[in-house]
Amino acid sequence: MPGIKHTDKKWYAVRTRSKCEKSTFRDLQAKSISVYLPLLKKVRQYNRKRKEVELPLISCYVFVCIGADEYVSVLESPNVVDYVRFGREMVPIPEAEIDLMRRILGEGWEVSAQDCNFNTGDLVEIAAGNLIGVQGYVTGLADQRQILINLKHIGMGLQISVDRHLLLKVMSR
Repeated sequence: MPGIKHTDKKWYAVRTRSKCEKSTFRDLQAKSISVYLPLLKKVRQYNRKRKEVELPLISCYVFVCIGADEYVSVLESPNVVDYVRFGREMVPIPEAEIDLMRRILGEGWEVSAQDCNFNTGDLVEIAAGNLIGVQGYVTGLADQRQILINLKHIGMGLQISVDRHLLLKVMSR
């Protein structure tokens, strides 16, 4: 079990089959495994009806907090493909990144997951609300109101629409 020690529990990303995130979440919960599935509430229009649905923030991902004794149990779940790895190693996700996803989703802002690539853009910090102090890069989309917050250990970023007056430019040192 590469990357897992017997004594400590850490968060790991798990890849699921397409559109099986919620069933995987339920399966892992039934096994008493600590699992987190970040969900977004969206309103969908179906013919003449509008319906609020919950969709995964990151398609085909759930997050588990496990020790070595639960490693195989997660893989035995029907819709689990594998752990997310960088090279051959599983990289633990810091609790702070899981907490950040929870805070962002709790704020009610429009969010979408994007692959991270920070070659250009200004580093900014959110100056108000539950996300005060969170830093990200301006992506230049939607009239400069979009920022991308890097979740380094997941290999993804969260794109958030934030009013321009809530952003402060971070000065380089």
